[in-house]
Amino acid sequence: MPVQNRIVKVQKRNRALVRFDAERIYRAILRAAQSIGGFREDYLPGTNDRIFDAYGTDERIAEFLADTVVICLNSDPHHLISNFPPTIETIQDEVLHALRSYGFQNTADAYACYRWGRHWLREGAITREQFVGNGFLRSEMERSLTWNRAHGCDTVAGLNEIVRSGRTRELVEASLAEYEKSLDDAAAKLIARLNAGDAVRMMWVTGPSSSGKTTTTVKLTERLEKEGLRFLMLNLDDYFWPLVEHPTDWINDRNYETPEALDIQLLNGHLRGLLEGRTVEKPFYSFKEGRRIGSRPIRLERGQILLLDCLHGLYPPITEGIDASAQFRVYIEAQNMLYEGDGSSGRLTRFTDLRLMRRMLRDARHRNHTPLRTILHWHYVRAGELFSIIPLSGLADHVLNGGFPFDLPALHPFFSGPEGLLPPPEAFEPYGGFLDALIRYERVKTLLESLHGLTREEVAGYDLIPGDAVIREFIGGSTIRIPHNE
Repeated sequence: MPVQNRIVKVQKRNRALVRFDAERIYRAILRAAQSIGGFREDYLPGTNDRIFDAYGTDERIAEFLADTVVICLNSDPHHLISNFPPTIETIQDEVLHALRSYGFQNTADAYACYRWGRHWLREGAITREQFVGNGFLRSEMERSLTWNRAHGCDTVAGLNEIVRSGRTRELVEASLAEYEKSLDDAAAKLIARLNAGDAVRMMWVTGPSSSGKTTTTVKLTERLEKEGLRFLMLNLDDYFWPLVEHPTDWINDRNYETPEALDIQLLNGHLRGLLEGRTVEKPFYSFKEGRRIGSRPIRLERGQILLLDCLHGLYPPITEGIDASAQFRVYIEAQNMLYEGDGSSGRLTRFTDLRLMRRMLRDARHRNHTPLRTILHWHYVRAGELFSIIPLSGLADHVLNGGFPFDLPALHPFFSGPEGLLPPPEAFEPYGGFLDALIRYERVKTLLESLHGLTREEVAGYDLIPGDAVIREFIGGSTIRIPHNE
């Protein structure tokens, strides 16, 4: 549709002014949609179905969204002044705002991940070979999908049939064996580097929220300790800024998901000091008091490897000045590939929703946070992931899948029925503007309704799911010590 545009120039990142070209906005939006299979992946009855009815094709929908961005940019009178044009970053912010405002959530995520990946490429933090585009690790996804097809659990219908027919134990054993093999591979890679003469002094286990980092860290270090390696664990939660440094939003929520929630300068100085053999005063952080309450001296002994389990282990400022050859980085994502229903729609369930369910359960049990609060907070989680975690995953020495086909049936009894944790729809009435939260809630609710779950009794015992499985971090009963659940 024709729209009025009076913006003439755009300010580039080097502050040079160039001609404003709305066509570039259109092309970027269309590429983001095509990278996830088209806008139909974001089709939501009652939210954006009228846009699909009115415009039909991906090209025309992209035109509509690009026009919306142009209208928003023109609404700021500063942009109409020749020496105050919109910056590239402002335009990209408006693209994300338009996509999310109309419910094109997955397209927005792909656009954001590509945007920040390009940022890290320009910064020199990653190479072109390490650039992951829209953030979907295609080789890992295809590996998961191929394995699930071979085991009859690549669709919700197939997974339900396995649970109904009493074949869950075989699925659990087979999928855990695949995970254990990947852990063996990670350990072998680190040993091979050490044997080749690399002076590895630091090992990171990193990945998005609720991907299974803690269990993975414990199981990987157990393997390596059997090979004679020794570790010094550093808890990065102790480097959080005091509570007063974290401003709240209008629902009294704080963004702890950004890497800037940590005192990065202090952390980086301590990491470098430890690797140089110096003693550092490691802080202690009290979440109850919301501040650091003391410190103790620590030192990395000769032959020890510094062990770090952290969301932002790939974030370049944290390891600034530390050579990559001194680091071994494991990246974990709960990436189980599963088609909706019988697979005929061609739409995959979202593995980010599995992590959301895991976190809702963990927060309710161990953080005194309601599931509603976790869902409303998730936009902070996702923004942090798309900025400083997923776009940097190409830096990892080993990528590990922490998502399993049996996760959803195991989580199901905690969210379904009268005692289930999933909030009722009316709980969202005061938060009508939180479209991201509403979309995720409806998607999780629909997925749960389509699942045949295990019972609480089956989940509680160890007959089906062993105590050292990743999902035990969330459903309880882990035989591995989970510090953040204590």
